[in-house]
Amino acid sequence: MTKKIVIEPVTRIEGHGKVTIHLNDKGNVDKVRLHVTQVRGFEKFCEGRLFWEMPLITARICGICPVSHHLASAKAGDVIIGVKLTPTAEMLRRLIHMAQFVQSHALHFFHLASPDLLFGAEADPAKRSIMGVIAEKPELARKGVKLRAFGQKIIETLGDKRVHPNAATPGGMTRALGLNKRDEILSQVDDIIADCQFAIDLIKDYCAQHSEEATSFANFATGYLGLVDDNGNAEYYDGKLRLKDSRGLILEDNVAPESYLAVIEEKVEDWSYLKFPYYKKLGYPGGIYRVGPLGRLNVADGCDTPLANKEFHDFKKLGNNGIVQGSLYYHYARLIEALNAAERIKSLLQDAQICSKEIWVNSSQINEEGIGVIEAPRGTLIHHYWVDTSGKIRKVNLIVATGNNNLAMNRAVYEVAREFIKGGKVTEGILNRIEVAIRCYDPCLSCSTHALGQMPLEISIYDSDGNIYQRLTT
Repeated sequence: MTKKIVIEPVTRIEGHGKVTIHLNDKGNVDKVRLHVTQVRGFEKFCEGRLFWEMPLITARICGICPVSHHLASAKAGDVIIGVKLTPTAEMLRRLIHMAQFVQSHALHFFHLASPDLLFGAEADPAKRSIMGVIAEKPELARKGVKLRAFGQKIIETLGDKRVHPNAATPGGMTRALGLNKRDEILSQVDDIIADCQFAIDLIKDYCAQHSEEATSFANFATGYLGLVDDNGNAEYYDGKLRLKDSRGLILEDNVAPESYLAVIEEKVEDWSYLKFPYYKKLGYPGGIYRVGPLGRLNVADGCDTPLANKEFHDFKKLGNNGIVQGSLYYHYARLIEALNAAERIKSLLQDAQICSKEIWVNSSQINEEGIGVIEAPRGTLIHHYWVDTSGKIRKVNLIVATGNNNLAMNRAVYEVAREFIKGGKVTEGILNRIEVAIRCYDPCLSCSTHALGQMPLEISIYDSDGNIYQRLTT
């Protein structure tokens, strides 16, 4: 028997995806899979292109975090031509990167996640949307728009466009920052910091009022991976890889990003186009780990800005041995990072050197391999290029943040489905709870095109004989 349920508005994720849930004879959950049904293809069709084209080509992978691919690609190009950036070029890259964190995290929390938190997973779907937020919490919606516009304006200032900018290039940056633009951004940054604190207060109140749900929802043991600086603080542009287990024990530390293959392996399954990275020493699927805001704060010892660092240490008290596991806490961690990014923007702009014209280093060298690793808003992002002596790309390996979280997202969907589906009974609220679990990770399922609000999430539930028992579509 097949039943179709239409939910409005459409699900708040990016890209094509569906979930299949297999039930046993008693109508309880046996197996759950998150299928990513869209081919990315970038690794293959970039072959034959010149490496200095890659920052512009790979930025098209994503319409929400193109800056991350842009910078990771440029970093790989820096290695290929064997240069060290000027201080100003690195500061400008960090500035545009932190601007992206502010806008991306604001988009996710205020527009995609807040309807579930404000109205509840079981609320009327006609209300449980950004339109519902605008109607009932207009000031909250305005703050989200303001934060995103602030980040996008910086991206446009440095890269000519708010989406798919032309800012970084192997060896440096394409343009300097003028004093007037610097002063304009500085004049707004204190308000942005205050808005980030406002958002943190919201999520802290939610977690306090719903402490049992926040702790238990999609809570499962994994490893955690992220970049840290020399002091162990969360690092987003550069740094070394650190991996912790679910008890807070360090499994890998001080790993140079170019040595990522010593830590990570990838597996391909025939039911998803998204690769499955895992910690190679524990094998597949036991080597499951998480990246992104929760992963970064779990592996770090602190944040390098005062306000965010205070929030960081309050956050760590929610877990055992400093490890916070519940998937809903991704939202809390995400807002601490937004505050950290806003504070970093202010600090960068207060450095007089950021307006220097020394923004590019020339080189005639071409190395055969280049690796660029960066923390995207959604997690650790790796660009690995192999080139010939003319600079033409021979091979590309990309491990995107959503890929790093692939095993974890599948586990999250399973945990939620197992908890709420009993005796074959499925409701719209259960469908949304499954979506909530996925949204915690802010996935870009396509990782090539962004079609927010257009691509359906389909959940197919099978009986023990493998026949479709129910199909739910948003």
